[in-house]
Amino acid sequence: MEKVKMMSYILDSIPYPILFVDCDHIIRYMNNAAKYHYYTERGYKELIGNSLFECHNEESKEKIIAAIEKIKRHGNEIFLGISIKNQRIYLNPVRDDEGELVGYFERFELNLQK
Repeated sequence: MEKVKMMSYILDSIPYPILFVDCDHIIRYMNNAAKYHYYTERGYKELIGNSLFECHNEESKEKIIAAIEKIKRHGNEIFLGISIKNQRIYLNPVRDDEGELVGYFERFELNLQK
């Protein structure tokens, strides 16, 4: 099995939306849960190859840009907030072998705290 297919299968098995975005904020990958969330639940059309900001409002866009600036300097996961579905939203950096930022992924997790 080729590595790309294997990684895709692993990401698709995660029950929470995950989408990978490059440093220009262009969506490059969405797992099945992300496709369901953005296409079926929220009604967006094809997002892969388009700006992440096409599916975020201005306030959210500002939070993401500020978080990416922190990631560039500190390299850690950033907590963005809680979604209307009570999911915790994070941005995680993706770095190459030399430690350079090549993009980030947005992920959602069920918020178990009440």
